[in-house]
Amino acid sequence: MNVLDHLALGFGVAFSPMNLLVAAIGSFLGTIVGVLPGLGPINGVAMLVPIAFAMGLPPETALILLAAVYVGAEYGGRITSILINVPGEAASVMTTLDGYPLARQGLASVALSLSAWASFIGSTVAILGIAAFAPLVANWALAFGPAEYFVLMIFAFCALSSLLGDKPVKGALAAAIGLAIATVGVDANSGVYRYTFDLPELADGVDFVVVVIGLFAIAEMLQMLENLLTGQKIEVPPSARKLFNLQELRFTWWTTVRSALMGFGIGVLPGAGASVASAVAYANEKRLHEGKDPNAKFGKGDLRGLAAPEAANNSAATGSFIPMLTLGVPGSGTTAVMMGALTLYNITPGPVLFEAQPALVWGLIASLFVANVMLLLMNVPMVRVFASMLSIPGWLLVPGILSISFIGVYALSASTFDLLSMTGIGVVGYFLRKIGMPMAPMVLGVVLGGLMEQSLRRALSITNGELGILWSSPMTVGLWVLAAAVLIVPPLLRKRLAMRNAPAT
Repeated sequence: MNVLDHLALGFGVAFSPMNLLVAAIGSFLGTIVGVLPGLGPINGVAMLVPIAFAMGLPPETALILLAAVYVGAEYGGRITSILINVPGEAASVMTTLDGYPLARQGLASVALSLSAWASFIGSTVAILGIAAFAPLVANWALAFGPAEYFVLMIFAFCALSSLLGDKPVKGALAAAIGLAIATVGVDANSGVYRYTFDLPELADGVDFVVVVIGLFAIAEMLQMLENLLTGQKIEVPPSARKLFNLQELRFTWWTTVRSALMGFGIGVLPGAGASVASAVAYANEKRLHEGKDPNAKFGKGDLRGLAAPEAANNSAATGSFIPMLTLGVPGSGTTAVMMGALTLYNITPGPVLFEAQPALVWGLIASLFVANVMLLLMNVPMVRVFASMLSIPGWLLVPGILSISFIGVYALSASTFDLLSMTGIGVVGYFLRKIGMPMAPMVLGVVLGGLMEQSLRRALSITNGELGILWSSPMTVGLWVLAAAVLIVPPLLRKRLAMRNAPAT
């Protein structure tokens, strides 16, 4: 059977009344999960696994439900990121950088509709990639060893330099703080306790969700509370338009396509995740346009800065199904939970799954496309409803968001220590904002720090400490070249442009 025959089989499974209903329910629930700060797709999928199994759903129907929740959460996370600067889930952190300023400029509905379109394109690109290139891309992902992962993280940090803006020292310090947070906990190799201060609750490190909700939700609410107490009132202009126009679509089109392709490439790497994809895509677009385009205003409400992370995180989330289905290796934490769900049905993901369970695999791929269309049709007409959140008075919004944030974090491990940690991080984040320190580099440091350290140590353990492994393969050499180009080429281009624009003497 060729790809078209497989897709025909898959759509036959996806268009059954039961699976269509399940995809619609999963898409709606996933959007709600994404909107609630701290809950995230992992928790949403994990809570539904025992329900799906207890209801006796067939394995393909259960997998469709879980996949729809996963993709829906990636859609929903952008809503609070744009409207109130609070990421609904970890992969939406970068969306706050330009989405929230756009909402403050009276373009909330435009930002919501454009981000929904970018999410749709990102997921569509990844679904087409899964259908066409799954075995090939899986082999490419398998070629990434510890050394390749480490150099990939180096490249990501080089791309991070574009996020530092006009505050390189503060940005670099923020990234260093993020890396320091990532080192807290028991060393996986030696078993040594690092920076735990004899607190057993820190043995597993500081959870990423705790950091994100603290730095964004708590710090933002403290800033809003300060404005309420001092009598300051931030006027948010009403959104004049409901949808983006054709000019804005053309303006962001190539950014959306580039970011979707980049997100798909990162998503198929086991463990990389949508958070890394959105950060790298945003940094890439900012570096590509700033200094060349006089109209670029990344961090102040640039539509490309909104489209890039949304296309990338949805593409990466969908692309993470490739290593799960073809290699039996979870591409993300959420797909790891879904693998556990498959084991309940005595199904083992891996290379033989495409031959042994074609209806399940291709039904899932077709249902991802169906759920993606459903999510677009759900989210675009609802932009006015979502934008109305801006009209909620601060005295009601602050306690509401804080309550949801505390519930979301407590749901992670039922630990009051996490609540105290989140509050402490939020207070520190509030004061860091007051001195103008950017939050994005800190979050990226937390995201990449653990994976970067573990990859380096595993690579060195393979060669008994020989550093040559870090540039011994064509893939690592190519990544080093890209990292150097990202650091060196933009300053040279800016210098050349400045010399060209300088008045003749």
